Amino acid sequence: MSLPTDPVANLAALIRCPSVTPSEGGALAALEAMLKPLGAEVRRPVFSEPGEADVENLYARVGTKPPHLMFAGHTDVVPPGDEDAWTHPPFAAQIADGWMFGRGAVDMKGGIACFVAALARYAEQHGAPEGSVSFLITGDEEGPAVNGTEKLLAWAAAAGERWDAALVGEPTCIEALGDMIKTGRRGSLSGRITVTGRQGHVAYPHRADNPIPGLLALASALIAEPFDEGTASFQPSNLEITSIDVGNPAVNVIPGRASAAFNIRFNDRWNAETLKAEIVRRLERAADEARRRFGRAAPLVYELEWRERPSPVFLTRDEKLISALSASIEEVTGRKPELSTSGGTSDARFIKNYCPVVEFGLVGQTMHMVDERVALGDLETLTRIYLRFLEDWF
Repeated sequence: MSLPTDPVANLAALIRCPSVTPSEGGALAALEAMLKPLGAEVRRPVFSEPGEADVENLYARVGTKPPHLMFAGHTDVVPPGDEDAWTHPPFAAQIADGWMFGRGAVDMKGGIACFVAALARYAEQHGAPEGSVSFLITGDEEGPAVNGTEKLLAWAAAAGERWDAALVGEPTCIEALGDMIKTGRRGSLSGRITVTGRQGHVAYPHRADNPIPGLLALASALIAEPFDEGTASFQPSNLEITSIDVGNPAVNVIPGRASAAFNIRFNDRWNAETLKAEIVRRLERAADEARRRFGRAAPLVYELEWRERPSPVFLTRDEKLISALSASIEEVTGRKPELSTSGGTSDARFIKNYCPVVEFGLVGQTMHMVDERVALGDLETLTRIYLRFLEDWF
């Protein structure tokens, strides 16, 4: 039985599966077919949650002994959008001018294809690793992330699985393959402020209570001063107002309600609770100032709703894991990777509760775009990096 040593063939098989979240689309079946010749025990649990779509996931393990390395990622992809806008069909895995086109090429079916190829080459060259390698692959990373990695980790841990380290194959590189490893991620916290007034005619403002000036005062207070100046490992925390809504199409009507949504990406000076307290402090101070500024007899009344689940900030300091991966990258590419905590959140935020975790994968310049694509040369180079990493780590 031939082993899946070619990352190009592996990726083509995965791209041809239209696994738009939450659909499995055949991608997990294709991955299982690649892993079985490596001796992997493969399980594909489905998780459910009221109000959310069921999601199929995959957990596979090669070997039974420690040390135990986890490779984590996702086969689900974002929708392709207008398929007529693509130069090549988004699920055809067509190759042109040294590039493979397709949704998920870099985010992140390409990383999965390369790691499978690297493990297959390891088996060919060295036999079974002196330890274990597991694949923890979800179909819910691009969606709400409710029935995916978090539940898959808990399910595997309940079955007795323990890991010594994890590598997530997200596209971390900025300009060239090997220029960046993600050793942590900022936290994320979202909320919505709503001010309630009284609807009325703009020609008779004394009969109405316009909520917009008060809302603007509150929103301005959130961004008026920096939250911090950053830390040794993280950039400054950053709050952005992401929408302001009044639901009012008429120019001669004072609206009855106005709301603003915000998201803050925060560093390790904060956690979700201390950050919530600081936001409330700023809003309370602004509400009192608005009362005086607008000549109100009563304080400005607002509602604050915290949206979704906050994502925690984390930083990995595991020297063996980081050094082995950095050395492998530098040996194969000649580049010394930057250790970064930039960017958005990832499923590493769940994995860090079980073992040290870092992220490293392809160049992410075309992820989520029309004509998402990967250079064939990068697929081979990433496979060589992963292979060297496996040799070093074991």
